[in-house]
Amino acid sequence: ALIPSAETHLDVWPIRVPAATYRGSGPRERGHRRHLSLHRHRERGKEGQVLHRSKRGWVWNQFFVIEEYTGPDPVLVGRLHSDVDSGNGNIKYILSGEGAGTIFVIDDKTGNIHATKTLDREEQAQYTLTAQAVDRDTNKPLEPPSEFIVKVQDINDNPPEFLHGPYYARVAEMSNVGTSVIKVTATDADDPTYGNSARLVYSILQGQPYFSVEPQTGIIRTALPNMDREARQEYDVLIQAKDMGGHMGGLSGTTQVKITLTDVNDNPPKFAQGVYAMAVSEDKVPGEEVGRLKARDPDQAENGLVDYRILEGDGMNLFEITKDSETQEAVIKLKKTVDFETKRSYTLKVEASNTHIDSRFAAWGPYKDTTIVKISVEDADEPPTFMAPGYNFEVEENAPAGTLVGRVHAKDTDIMNNPIRYMIPRYTDLEEFFTINTEDGIIKTTRPLDREAQAWHNISVSATEIGGHHQDAKVRVNIKVKDVNDNAPEFAAQNEVLVCENVSPGKLIETVSATDKDEMAHRQHFHFSLAPEVANNHSFSLKDNRDSTASIFVIRKGFSRMTQDVYHLPIEINDNGVPPMSSTNTLIIRVCSCDSKDTILSCNVEPFILSAGLSTGALIAILACIVILLAIVVLFVALRRQKKEPLIVFEEEDIRENIITYDDEGGGEEDTEAFDIATLQNPDGANGFLPRKDIKPELQYPIERQQIKTSVTSVAPPYCLWRYCPNRSSCFFFVIVCLKQAKVLITYVQYKVQNMSLKDQSYTEQFM
Repeated sequence: ALIPSAETHLDVWPIRVPAATYRGSGPRERGHRRHLSLHRHRERGKEGQVLHRSKRGWVWNQFFVIEEYTGPDPVLVGRLHSDVDSGNGNIKYILSGEGAGTIFVIDDKTGNIHATKTLDREEQAQYTLTAQAVDRDTNKPLEPPSEFIVKVQDINDNPPEFLHGPYYARVAEMSNVGTSVIKVTATDADDPTYGNSARLVYSILQGQPYFSVEPQTGIIRTALPNMDREARQEYDVLIQAKDMGGHMGGLSGTTQVKITLTDVNDNPPKFAQGVYAMAVSEDKVPGEEVGRLKARDPDQAENGLVDYRILEGDGMNLFEITKDSETQEAVIKLKKTVDFETKRSYTLKVEASNTHIDSRFAAWGPYKDTTIVKISVEDADEPPTFMAPGYNFEVEENAPAGTLVGRVHAKDTDIMNNPIRYMIPRYTDLEEFFTINTEDGIIKTTRPLDREAQAWHNISVSATEIGGHHQDAKVRVNIKVKDVNDNAPEFAAQNEVLVCENVSPGKLIETVSATDKDEMAHRQHFHFSLAPEVANNHSFSLKDNRDSTASIFVIRKGFSRMTQDVYHLPIEINDNGVPPMSSTNTLIIRVCSCDSKDTILSCNVEPFILSAGLSTGALIAILACIVILLAIVVLFVALRRQKKEPLIVFEEEDIRENIITYDDEGGGEEDTEAFDIATLQNPDGANGFLPRKDIKPELQYPIERQQIKTSVTSVAPPYCLWRYCPNRSSCFFFVIVCLKQAKVLITYVQYKVQNMSLKDQSYTEQFM
């Protein structure tokens, strides 16, 4: 029913119309027909006014077109009709929207809509179009446009597809029946809401009887128990998906599923042999490989890992077993050396076991295996063996050549028992103190030995077998030289003592001790006494303390340095060795000047003048040199002031006006450059010191400087006191040295005066 209103408007009623059935000789029209009718309707207003409006009534909902139509004529989709169309041809129908003019065309007179192309629902399932009736002459719309839908009706034209195939799946071996492996899924592009075109059913075409598939879900499951990976690891399964519910005429698609059985530990390790035979040479060292064996486990990864151990055998303490992590082999190694002459074969029982046990298959165990390993010892040409790892011998020093030191002994442990030859390698006894008998190994001395020079002799002895491979062995021989009392005792420290002039009688001035190069026995002591020639002297006395020391006392009152400044006291020292040895050592006693507190001031006759040991004559010579040097310097400075000329010791004419004839023969430039013509001008000074007037002279001193023992307050220039006269006999030489240095000083002053400025000259004159 219509609801009246003050306005005039159009309403649309959808009315389903059954599909028309084609009859007649004309072209067949497929699809459903729709008729659009326009009706005019009157309504009264509120005040009784009659209102007129145009009422559009659509006999329409949607049109259907079967997809994939391949007939010769276009498919009639439907027909539109307007109520204002009186059939006189004044009405024109217009179609717009999706596919209008290309896929769908309309007869503008009759309103018939045709599909000009084959439609595929999987590409586009429906089309939205707009229809409108206009005046043919003026194109003036006679009613508003209205939309309608053209749906493409599905047919079963698409087979199922597995979009994610082929599939790869893994399942553990020995899995129970019904264990889920993988789910496969197929899709069908047909309309699932229309008919059975998209209803799929799964089946297995290849892979029975090992696997099955659920028809509705596509889940693949195991169908056979105890599938063993070691027997077969991979399976190719072919799965089919069929639409139309699997009925006849349905389309189908297939996919490949590759199923791999994963490993579980369901196999124990197994040795290939029940008994293995190996051999080891007796010269093998511990840690070396004896042999290998392997227990094979067909399982993979950690399921196939094997550990080895020695269960029992008579060689358990001689051999050990480890595993090569790369090859999984058991490696038998030597733990200790074996001896062919002691035992020639050993037997070991070796076990191999899995490290990883799967609890699900534990009842299938045990996962281990055992085998026997027999190891034979092979004989090797071994070097000789000494009866001791080392030898220690003793021999007395000073023993004559040929004295027996000791004997070393070695033997050949091989079956052949070859004879042995001994020798001392020279690099261990460079001075050849010892010799050895090559046949019996007896060592003797070649000369007397001195313990004080070398107390120990460490040598090596080599034993070489005769025959075979000439194997040899070496042993260390340590020879100790036993001490004999062959050295006399002597003072242990310096033998000079200082005593004050005012020393009191009975004063202890020194305690002397002795030493001996020989070894000191536990009860050995030294005994001291004055030499017979001074036993009755009136100055000093000696007391033996019986502890290898002696005390020296003063027995007179006071000494005088002017009378005697040094005393020599000979002392005899005896040891109690066998044989006893003695020696006479002189103790020097120097008289010194001391203060009231017995502090030593000086110990020489001329302490203040010649503390460095110079005599009076030497001091006079030094002072004379100094005076001469000063006089020469003053003289030349005075001459320079008068003549205003350079100070030159030798006139230039001495050099320039001499005509010298010489011949120069030899190697040319090198000899010429090396030749010094000055040697011809002054042959006497060729090896001496020649002053240069053009360069600054250097002070040269041909005598080595000696260290002055005591400090000297010198009044002379330092270049003259760099030397001192050690004794009076050398003072003359000392004066000659000072004169030569004076000559150097003159040349030095000449150079300075010649090169100084006027200001420097005035300063020098003022100083002089």
